[in-house]
Amino acid sequence: MLYYLFEYLEKQYQFPGASLFGYLSFRAAMAVIFSLLISTIYGKRIIAYLRTKQIGETVRDLGLEGQKEKAGTPTMGGIIIILATLLPVLLFAKLENIYIILLIVTTIWMGIIGFIDDYIKKFKNDKDGLKGKFKILGQVGLGIIVGTTLFFHQDVTIREELPVTQQQELVASNDAPTKKFGEEKRSTKTTIPFVKDNELDYAKLITWMNPDYAKYAWLIFIPIVIIIITGVSNGANLTDGIDGLAAGTSVIIVLTLGIFAWISGNLIFSEYLNVMYIPRAGEITIYIAAFVGALIGFLWYNTYPAQVFMGDTGSLTIGGIIAVIAIAIRKEWLIPILCGIFVAENLSVILQVGYFKYTRKKFGEGKRIFLMSPLHHHYQKLGYHESKIVTRFWIVGILLAILTIVTLKLR
Repeated sequence: MLYYLFEYLEKQYQFPGASLFGYLSFRAAMAVIFSLLISTIYGKRIIAYLRTKQIGETVRDLGLEGQKEKAGTPTMGGIIIILATLLPVLLFAKLENIYIILLIVTTIWMGIIGFIDDYIKKFKNDKDGLKGKFKILGQVGLGIIVGTTLFFHQDVTIREELPVTQQQELVASNDAPTKKFGEEKRSTKTTIPFVKDNELDYAKLITWMNPDYAKYAWLIFIPIVIIIITGVSNGANLTDGIDGLAAGTSVIIVLTLGIFAWISGNLIFSEYLNVMYIPRAGEITIYIAAFVGALIGFLWYNTYPAQVFMGDTGSLTIGGIIAVIAIAIRKEWLIPILCGIFVAENLSVILQVGYFKYTRKKFGEGKRIFLMSPLHHHYQKLGYHESKIVTRFWIVGILLAILTIVTLKLR
């Protein structure tokens, strides 16, 4: 909203300093500052309110060290993250941008699902919360909305580099660098690591049968979007098990996606670094800046010993936002590397449950691969303090983020 106000003041009255709001870097910096202030200052008030309403965590006895002391710690703290993200975005982002609209819808949609889950756990005294099938249904619904929008919306486009001979002609005519790229076009291309051109076209998965089938590529694209959103949001949910783990890991992931978003939306840098140029994607940087500020501000109260837990209100929302950002900037195939912590947490549960059922059926007694799943609980059972586990998971997350960036040059 402030963006539009200062844009008007600049055009009509040449108001001093108003032109600053035209710069992406300035608006991103302001979004970070505002989100940090909201999450730290008003976060404390929200925590006090949750404590007053006795919205505390009910801890099941899993035999973990320090577990009983966490009983009664306020939960539903994801509300802090959501508010501290949305308010700066509404102030500083271009709200007509399709990517910003999708991210706002994602935040509210997943926030509602998580809130309902936390509400049922606390006020309906149901430790299982919202039934799994309804969570999946909500995630699938969001996946359909996001996938359909990204596939069919006219503003979701890319610009590809022209052939070298054509570029040379434009350079000779002093029409470079902007004309090194072709016109905007809708495309099903995405980025994929470890291949020559770093690109995969979803349409080719169906057009090999018949070139006319390109218009039906949504039958492949939308299910992939659904799987990614469901997987990443559940991964973030499982990672939220000890103080600061989910929020800290997410900061590393989102900062990396922020680098990709800024480069992808910048004509000069995308050309220089040979990254897919996505018009209007740079605006996602504003959302990411606000989101990072909100997560860091939340960490102020969530690091050990936590004064508040994010609950499913926060973890499902975080996972949904990360997934949609990655898909929007066409970096979803980097998720297995970048979100390696989430993947490991997911796999540890799948392997644990699957192996237990298999051995029980075959030998009559269930056996386990890990002392406890998700993975972070396995290390707790081994005797590691949760602060050490969190710090080491963060270090692994940083290494994975660096590797993710490097993969774009491994062809």
